[in-house]
Amino acid sequence: MGQGLWRVARNQQLQQEGYSEQGYLSREQSRRMAANNIANTSHRKQVQGGIDIYHLLKARKSKEQEGFINLEMLPPELSFTILSYLNATDLCLASCVWQDLANDELLWQGLCKSTWGHCSIYNKNPPLGFSFRKLYMQLDEGSLTFNANPEEGVNYFMSKGILDDSPKEIAKFIFCTRTLNWKKLRIYLDERRDVLDDLVTLHNFRNQFLPNALREFFRHIHAPEERGEYLETLITKFSHRFCACNPDLMRELGLSPDAVYVLCYSLILLSIDLTSPHVKNKMSKREFIRNTRRAAQNISEDFVGHLYDNIYLIGHVAA
Repeated sequence: MGQGLWRVARNQQLQQEGYSEQGYLSREQSRRMAANNIANTSHRKQVQGGIDIYHLLKARKSKEQEGFINLEMLPPELSFTILSYLNATDLCLASCVWQDLANDELLWQGLCKSTWGHCSIYNKNPPLGFSFRKLYMQLDEGSLTFNANPEEGVNYFMSKGILDDSPKEIAKFIFCTRTLNWKKLRIYLDERRDVLDDLVTLHNFRNQFLPNALREFFRHIHAPEERGEYLETLITKFSHRFCACNPDLMRELGLSPDAVYVLCYSLILLSIDLTSPHVKNKMSKREFIRNTRRAAQNISEDFVGHLYDNIYLIGHVAA
């Protein structure tokens, strides 16, 4: 038994070294056969009209070239994929070297839609002389203007035909854009309650746990730093939207928009209590359950306990 296992192991070793039971092949012959296979494969790729990346890199290495490979020597699909990872500044620099590639409309279209997810002009027939590179510059200019003066920024987008003059279109633009200053955005939404209403309806809180839904809401619509009428308006609109997205859950738990409103305020106060370094005596879970159920008596103790655990483990709902 031991000799049989030794013989099997020895045969495997001989095969790896280029031997066989009928004879053996020298390592030099093995190398020649491998080289011929590679050459035949490369020849087939060249005959089919494709560019052999292996030989391209090998030729570049043999010439001792330094720096990045010339993208014009690669297939266009591969070149576009590489350039798609660049931001606008680097893409402008790349256009100085690879003008035809870096100025391609698909690249600039991707940059526009990845930064500004919704614009009214995306769904229209482009005007004469339209280019996504020019649109990117206008969107960037408009965003900077908005961050200085929100009303002027929106007017700039409308004057360029980028946005339609409707609260719904402005709300979609805000919802899909991450380059707007949140402080200026908060001021704008406080003044334009019609835009705020449409912005709230864009959120889908279906099957989300209440604290997580509140965090998502405040990521798009930042909460004010102090209590006041605007914060009450935000919580009221969120409560109605959360109930509209989860009608079955509301019936099961016996919750109404007013009860959700009370829970949201309790979650905000609990978040401040647990995360603030100025509060020395943190609210316990038992205290939170008692205080919350005193304000909303129909809520189960287990549900309120889960709310406390979420804030304790994950953190502030409006951070």
